[in-house]
Amino acid sequence: MNRHHWWRDAVIYQVYVRSFLDSTGDGIGDLAGVRAGLPYLKKLGVDGIWLSPFYPSPQHDHGYDVADYRDVDPVFGDLAEFDLLTAAARRLGIKVLLDIVPNHCSSEHPWFRAALAAAPGSPERARFHFAEGRGPDGAEPPNNWHAMFGGPAWTRVTEPDGSPGQWYLHMFTPEQPDWNWRDAQVAADFDRTLRFWLDRGVDGFRIDVAAGLFKHPELPDSPDPEADARTRDSVNPLAWNQPEVHDVWRHWRAVCEEYTARDGRERLLVGEVSVPTAREHARYVRPDELHQAFFFDLLGAPWNADAFRKVISEAMEDIAGTGSTVTWVLNNHDQVRTVTRYGEPAPEGSGLGAVRARAAALLMLALPGAAYIYQGEELGLPEVVDLPDDVLTDPIFRRTGSRARIRDGCRVPLPWSGHASPFGFTSGAEGAKPWLPQPEYFAEYATHRALADTRSSWHLYRDGLQLRGALPQLGEGTLRWLDTQPGVLAFTRADDLVCAVNFTSAPVPAPVPGTPLLASGPCPPGVLPGSTAAWWIDGS
Repeated sequence: MNRHHWWRDAVIYQVYVRSFLDSTGDGIGDLAGVRAGLPYLKKLGVDGIWLSPFYPSPQHDHGYDVADYRDVDPVFGDLAEFDLLTAAARRLGIKVLLDIVPNHCSSEHPWFRAALAAAPGSPERARFHFAEGRGPDGAEPPNNWHAMFGGPAWTRVTEPDGSPGQWYLHMFTPEQPDWNWRDAQVAADFDRTLRFWLDRGVDGFRIDVAAGLFKHPELPDSPDPEADARTRDSVNPLAWNQPEVHDVWRHWRAVCEEYTARDGRERLLVGEVSVPTAREHARYVRPDELHQAFFFDLLGAPWNADAFRKVISEAMEDIAGTGSTVTWVLNNHDQVRTVTRYGEPAPEGSGLGAVRARAAALLMLALPGAAYIYQGEELGLPEVVDLPDDVLTDPIFRRTGSRARIRDGCRVPLPWSGHASPFGFTSGAEGAKPWLPQPEYFAEYATHRALADTRSSWHLYRDGLQLRGALPQLGEGTLRWLDTQPGVLAFTRADDLVCAVNFTSAPVPAPVPGTPLLASGPCPPGVLPGSTAAWWIDGS
C-alpha cells in the first residue's frame, strides 16, 4: 500500500460537529468535543476526519451559510482550539479535512452587505449575481430557476434609496447568495482562504457543491423548470456543471501540490459532485483536478443486486479509468440513514434495515478505492423520523412546509453513554438539552454499549477496517465479477478474496465454494471450506 498517496484507499469519518460531542454544556457540539472524541475514532480505525463547517455563521443552514471563511464561530470554539484539535489528530495519525463552501456565502458576509449598500453595476455587486427583474416594473425574477431548498432562486432587494431594486441569485436559500466566480476578486479571496487553513496544517478540503460555482453567463430560463422544482439534486444544466468550473479545480490542485512539494505531506481535495452520469463525474477527478469526488450512485441505489452491480461497474469503468480511485459513500448529513432507508417498506421493528445496512457497509469496505463513513453509521443508528415540527431546523422544511427529504433526522446528536438523554453528548448540568431531541431508544445505540458488545455494528465496522488494513487484496485495485445465482452479488479482489452479498429475502448458499470465511454475517456452516480469505455477507 503506497502511503504517500494515503487518500487513494483511505477511510474518512465525517464529523457533523454540532452533533458529535458537546464540551461546554450548551447542547451544541464543538471542536473541543471533537478533540475529546479522537481516541474513539482512533480505536475505530479510520484514517481521517472531515469536519462540517464551523466558521462564523448565522446558522440559517447550519454553517453552510458562511459569514467569515477564516475564523471559528464562538459556538464551536476559536482558532486556538482548532489548532489543539489538529495537533492532537496528527499525534494520533488522523488526517483532518475541512468543509469549504465556495458556491455561496451568508447574506451576512461583509462582501454581500457591501453589495446591498452599493449601486447596480458596482464592483461590489459584481462579486454576486445581481440582475434586473422582468416585466415593466421589474417585479418578476430575472429567470425561472428554482432554488434547491424550495421556491424561486431569486430575491429582490430594496435599494439604498428605498426603492425596489435588482434581484440576487441564491440556488439554496435567500440567506445564501451565490458567488459570481467570473469575478476575479472571488477566486483571489478563496485562494487566501485555502492558504490560511493549509498554513494551519490541515490535510485537505471537502468541497461543497463542487459542480456549482459557474452559471451560464446570460442567466437564461431553464429548459425544464418543473424538473428543477421536483428535486433537490443539481439538474438545471444552466446553473450546474459549467465547463469553467474545471479551471478552478486545476488551480486548487496546483495550490495543494505546492504545499506537498514543501513538506511531502499530500493534501486532498474531495468534491461533492452531483452530475447525471459516472462519465461526467469522472471529468472532475482527472489527474490535474480533484483527487476524489463522492460517488453518490451507490448511496442512491435500491437494495437490489443488479442495481448495485450496475453502479459499481460504471464507477470502476469511468472513474477509476481516470487514474483516480472511486470514493464510496452510503450515508452523509444530507441523506436518510441506511438502516431506515434499506428497511422500507418492511414492517417497523423487523430489523431488516439493520441487517442490510451491515451488509452494505462490508460491501463498501471491500470495494476498490476510498470510503467515507458518516458519524453514527458505525453504531447502526436509524433515522429519527418523528421529530416534532416545532424542533425542526432544516431550511427545506421552513421553505416548503414539507417534511419530505428534510435532514434533521440524520443529524440528531450522538448517544455516548447512559440510559436517558442527553446520553453523555453534553457535559452540561442534569437536564441539559441537545439542540435536537434524542429519542429514548438511542440508549440501545450508545457507544459505551456498542464497544462492550462484540456483535454490535461498531465491532463490525472496526473489524472490517482492521481487515481492510491487514489484507493487501483490499483497498486500492480492481475487482472481477463472479457468476452467481439471482439475488447474489459476488466479486473477487486479487483473485483470492471474495466478497459475496445476499440481496434476497432468504438465506442462500455461498456462491463460491472452496473460498474461506473470514468476515461475515450469517453463513451456513461448511459452505466455505479450506480457503484463505473471503467475505460472505448476508443481507437477508
